[in-house]
Amino acid sequence: MPKKQILTRRELLRCAGLVAASAAFGLESLAGSMQKKEKPVDRPNILFAIADDWSWPHAGVYGDKVVKTPAFDRVAKEGVIFNNAFCAAPTCTASRGAILTGQAAHRLEDGANLWSTLPKRFQVYPDLLEEAGYFIGYAGKGWGPGNAEAGGRTRDPAGPRFASFAEFLKQKPADKPFCFWFGSLKPHRPYEKGSGIKAGMQIDNVKVPPFLPDTFEVRSDILDYYKEVMDYDAEVAELLETLDKTGLVENTLVVVTSDNGMPFPRAKCNMYDAGTHMPLAIRWPARVKAGQKTEEFINAVDFAPTFLEMAGLEPLPEMTGRSFLDLLTTGLSNGRDRAFCERERHTDRREGHKSYPMRAVRTKEFLYIRNLRPNLWPAGDPQHDAPEPIYGGGFSDIDSSPTKSVIIEKRDVPEFKRFFELACAKRPEEELYDLKKDPWQIENVADNPEYADAKHRMRAMLDEWMTSTADPRAKGETDFWDKCPYRK
Repeated sequence: MPKKQILTRRELLRCAGLVAASAAFGLESLAGSMQKKEKPVDRPNILFAIADDWSWPHAGVYGDKVVKTPAFDRVAKEGVIFNNAFCAAPTCTASRGAILTGQAAHRLEDGANLWSTLPKRFQVYPDLLEEAGYFIGYAGKGWGPGNAEAGGRTRDPAGPRFASFAEFLKQKPADKPFCFWFGSLKPHRPYEKGSGIKAGMQIDNVKVPPFLPDTFEVRSDILDYYKEVMDYDAEVAELLETLDKTGLVENTLVVVTSDNGMPFPRAKCNMYDAGTHMPLAIRWPARVKAGQKTEEFINAVDFAPTFLEMAGLEPLPEMTGRSFLDLLTTGLSNGRDRAFCERERHTDRREGHKSYPMRAVRTKEFLYIRNLRPNLWPAGDPQHDAPEPIYGGGFSDIDSSPTKSVIIEKRDVPEFKRFFELACAKRPEEELYDLKKDPWQIENVADNPEYADAKHRMRAMLDEWMTSTADPRAKGETDFWDKCPYRK
């Protein structure tokens, strides 16, 4: 392991010692306020564009031959394309909370759950930048879904709301740098059925991932998702066009990414790549060389400390994320060889309001997943007495869709049984996937003696991360997240 990474982990362990002095799940701010470095002469603007449920590799620059993403591809061409970017949690609220705080979701109390709150004591980078003289704001979907006021906040953690990026820029003082969050609602469901075909995409060109059945309904559903991805890309194009007119392009960092994976079975809400592996492209003409590609591992918790360091501020000690400003500006490898991901409760549809907790670590060679309650159904209980259309009745952690309907309705048909099991069946406590042989993570080799050493190494990595980041589940079972209100 690179020396630099060892030092970073020791620093995290020191932080964990301080965190232990806080309330069990509170984790009060360890810094109180940010520490200022010498202020740069020209602090960069930050334009952060985040999709809602968009997976890697569904972009032209990643080699997808069907979906067209010229705006995303432009940012990649004029900056850096990341091949190993991962969300902090494959569920909206926890993912966005982790981005804003720079902390692992399990440190955010209720904020680890969907439809929750983000207590005010967890400082967010937009507020910190505002205190440092930035003009901040957001449009579209910010933090959430949830109730920010329940956590003691008077506004969305992403900042004050604006009708659009253009309106935000009209109100920006000339002497202030800006930080703007654009949160698209795409490609989140529901979709207009058949919209992908209507848009001119060819159903025969779809590559169906092997964890989904290859049927006309599924192919058409994927095209509808692609249509929404392209609509998001059009929104990014409008952002870039607006920025181009300002004369601020050179010193504006543009980040284009997603919060979690595609809304399909075994994708969103899961630790497999379809749920956690994110598209990411970054452009900053003043400091970042164009046309770069990197295999370094980036996690969504790394955005906040990076933005703070760019502004001349010290990342807060409680942030578990790690600034990658050096990677952006030098392009050199700096020991980023793994990513961690987690989830707690998504929909509130299990008996007893129970969470389905998972923790995972992903390297270039392996994906290791720990299912902390293997006795529960990973996609939600088969039946419940409060059905909602968006969740499609039973197995409610899977969004309602034509693909879900095919899998559930044909679960007893022999050629479909495997897809139902992959999406909905109970899972063992440990899962391990050999990514060179099994890039789609279909065959669990955790019990294969040939992989005993690999499982031991990956298990140790995850244990270290859970301990060093003060994960309450590192100490054993807890019902904390089961008891959190579902703030819908």
